[in-house]
Amino acid sequence: MTTGVLLVDDEELVRTGLRAVLDADPDLTVLGEAADGAEVPGLVARLRPDVVLMDVRMPGVDGITATRDLVRRPDPPRVLVLTTFGHDRYVYDALRAGATGFLLKRTPPRDIVRAVHTVAAGETLLFPAAVRELVAGFAPGGGDRLEGAGLTAREGEVLRLMARGLSNAEIAGELYLGVETVKTYVAGVLAKTGSRDRTQAVVAAYESGFVDPRFPVR
Repeated sequence: MTTGVLLVDDEELVRTGLRAVLDADPDLTVLGEAADGAEVPGLVARLRPDVVLMDVRMPGVDGITATRDLVRRPDPPRVLVLTTFGHDRYVYDALRAGATGFLLKRTPPRDIVRAVHTVAAGETLLFPAAVRELVAGFAPGGGDRLEGAGLTAREGEVLRLMARGLSNAEIAGELYLGVETVKTYVAGVLAKTGSRDRTQAVVAAYESGFVDPRFPVR
């Protein structure tokens, strides 16, 4: 099944380059382009993309606002934000707004293609060290999103391993559990933390102090 992609960036040269990279993959199709976040809702409603590649900084409606609007809609596409600088307040705000992950604009073409396939498959593009540094640098502190969430001890273990960027299969290996059992625990973590995906759950874990962003997760 072909994955449909919407490109959103105010620079035409960037959109042209991304289109060339993605259209070269037979399983990816660029359905449309936008130069402003204001165009995104209408294009998503008409084109029904699976993934949106969204620049974070744009005149008019920026990528953060556009992402926040998209994820509130029924059955939203996955959003990968594009940025020039990884350690950027805009990236942190985009992840908090609901983006599944982020890519640097200098990312090699093969890695861009791999990232789109990853998020289209329902997985999360998570860079644990980068997310930890973003949260440590920009989180307001004193968050209480996990307070009263009622995570079980096992769900807490799973969340800490999610913060290390481990996949369900890797978590299963660490905890000597079946992959389907891990999926159940992950679903419980997402539901109890009110998270759309693993990225939001990990950000919540760092912001609340459940996992300390100042230190690598072991």
